[in-house]
Amino acid sequence: MTPSDSSIPRRSCVAVRIGPVVVGGGAPIVVQSMTNTDTADVAATVAQVAELARAGSELVRITVNDEAAAAAVPQIRERLEAQGVQAPLIGDFHFNGHRLLTKYPACAEMLDKYRINPGNVGRGRKKDEQFATIVEIACRHDKPVRIGVNWGSLDQELAARLMDENARLSEPEPAAEVMREAMIVSALDSARRAEEIGLGHDRIILSVKMSGVRDLIAVYRKLAARCDYPLHLGLTEAGMGSKGIVASTAALAVLLQEGIGDTIRISLTPEPGGSRTREVLVAQEILQSMGLRSFTPAVVACPGCGRTSSDYFQRLARQIQDYLRQQMPVWRDRYPGVEDLKVAVMGCVVNGPGESKQAHIGISLPGAGEAPVAPVYVDGEKTVTLKGDHIAAEFQRLVADYVARRYGTG
Repeated sequence: MTPSDSSIPRRSCVAVRIGPVVVGGGAPIVVQSMTNTDTADVAATVAQVAELARAGSELVRITVNDEAAAAAVPQIRERLEAQGVQAPLIGDFHFNGHRLLTKYPACAEMLDKYRINPGNVGRGRKKDEQFATIVEIACRHDKPVRIGVNWGSLDQELAARLMDENARLSEPEPAAEVMREAMIVSALDSARRAEEIGLGHDRIILSVKMSGVRDLIAVYRKLAARCDYPLHLGLTEAGMGSKGIVASTAALAVLLQEGIGDTIRISLTPEPGGSRTREVLVAQEILQSMGLRSFTPAVVACPGCGRTSSDYFQRLARQIQDYLRQQMPVWRDRYPGVEDLKVAVMGCVVNGPGESKQAHIGISLPGAGEAPVAPVYVDGEKTVTLKGDHIAAEFQRLVADYVARRYGTG
């Protein structure tokens, strides 16, 4: 059942500062990503962090899994700063984070945030000691911590205890419900312990990642109702290509619409040789399509039908979209507000003029049997009609002129 508006938990009022980035506290939802390079390979890691940051990743997480990776962190930071890359670096620790952060204090200092998985920070008595060591180091260096619980590495002792307690009930809950509760308890108990050790309430972010869409929605709804920590959203092991994109969008869109979530990551398995930046673009498109943030001008284009026998409008739509994305690194600083621009590239007279009038600037290309002319609309008014073999180049020039005229005065 979908919660009523009055019962919907809203985004965290607690603000966690990570370098220059703020998560929660009413700040815009933050996009983050993670490298898949060997962190000890400084050149490769720097190149990928820079690529992700330039694509729009506002936080970038790197694996710190061994001594070579920990020793490389200061070099990575130094090279990124030399390139002008300011995206905060998050260290991802599993199993041995307590040892690495202790032995390599420069690593502890240069990272902007630590991620701890309470399911694999240790076993038995060592678990509490090793968790405490990481938190104490975070306190010493004033670093925020994400306590990230994951379905695939859930604390088995906790899960077994809750399962046993559930089995003794007169009306036991389904096993799936108990596992969701174990995720929430693991996150909240770990956050409580971190605060007892000395970590500030405003230095903690929580996540409870699962790989099933309905499971993820259910567990985050319950977690959001039981705490005010900022929440990091992401469908873990989302998969490749359209499957990963659709599943992540289906889960996150529901939660974001309900006001749950302060930072997101789309965990896509990249295609062989594919760019890691795709997960950044998908995250941006989710937020932009929901009207939560704007990152790049939007291109409205029709799907095509029997009236659009030529693929000209498809090629023009792709060309304009690629052009806008390529220009954004320059336009973002030069033309404040340009990310809200809406461009329409339509393929026939049915919806073409109407959509073009609704956009800031739009073109209605001729469909099958229509006159070989393409009217252009600017701010709802028809301004020019393009003809001939250079419509694409002429329209691109009109878009560039419009951007400079509308957004350049600021």
